[in-house]
Amino acid sequence: MAFKLKISISFICFVVLALATGSNGGGISIYWGQNANEGTLAETCATGKYEYVNIAFLATFGNGQTPMINLAGHCDPYTNGCTGLSSDIKSCQAKGVKVILSLGGGAGSYSLASSDDARQVAMYLWNNFLGGTSSSRPLGPAVLDGIDFDIEGGTGEHWDDLAKYLSGYSKKGKKVYLTAAPQCPFPDAWVGNALKTGVFDYVWVQFYNNPPCQYSSADIANLEDAWKQWTSDIPATKIFLGLPASPDAAGSGFIPINDLTSKVLPAIKNSSKYGGVMLWSKYYDDQSGYSSSIKSHV
Repeated sequence: MAFKLKISISFICFVVLALATGSNGGGISIYWGQNANEGTLAETCATGKYEYVNIAFLATFGNGQTPMINLAGHCDPYTNGCTGLSSDIKSCQAKGVKVILSLGGGAGSYSLASSDDARQVAMYLWNNFLGGTSSSRPLGPAVLDGIDFDIEGGTGEHWDDLAKYLSGYSKKGKKVYLTAAPQCPFPDAWVGNALKTGVFDYVWVQFYNNPPCQYSSADIANLEDAWKQWTSDIPATKIFLGLPASPDAAGSGFIPINDLTSKVLPAIKNSSKYGGVMLWSKYYDDQSGYSSSIKSHV
């Protein structure tokens, strides 16, 4: 009887441990759209590697500019050539992948002149990419899952207003997911204030091209300290570790697979806010196979 009792207690401990470990299992978020040689959006989702795909980028908007999407060589928005992506978006969503439109990028022309400008941009996004209606939807009739703030230029003004206006549209039926890709130095120079609003669901922090807080082979401390600050100070549902998918994908910050799985992930996964890993980008992931190698560890 005593022997059976020991087995039972051990089994219960095992189950509890498995549940605790499983609860911190994460997903992979990928950026798609900036290289014509990375395959289609539908093919990207069909790999089964990614839970989130960020379509990059709506690179021109705000301050009186006509909003314009830039998907590199994938399609020509000037001739309505990107509306065919609608079927790809629906294909992704049918597989459970969230498809998000990313605003900004490193080379865009964007800024918000006022709170009213932010309101107008939010209305444009709602009508042209989300649940609203417009005769000129750049990606066709498919309704995207949300909006990503990859703001790396302009000013830090009024992004909080844009986030709050977009969040308000969630009340009109389908939830509008809000995500952001800040740099790892805290707080982020552009969306730092926006992230304080508490309306963001997922924040994929860029732990690359930022030597003060990214991983270096000799030391995990800087990354770990920055991670703790992000997870303790930002009121988002989940925080993701943003990384380059290959050494060529960024100037610095690439983490070799063995270092990521044996050192970095074990150090950050104990946070209840751990959401997974974000990778830049699909093209580089195709070259390196990075996501395939890390998926079971994320």
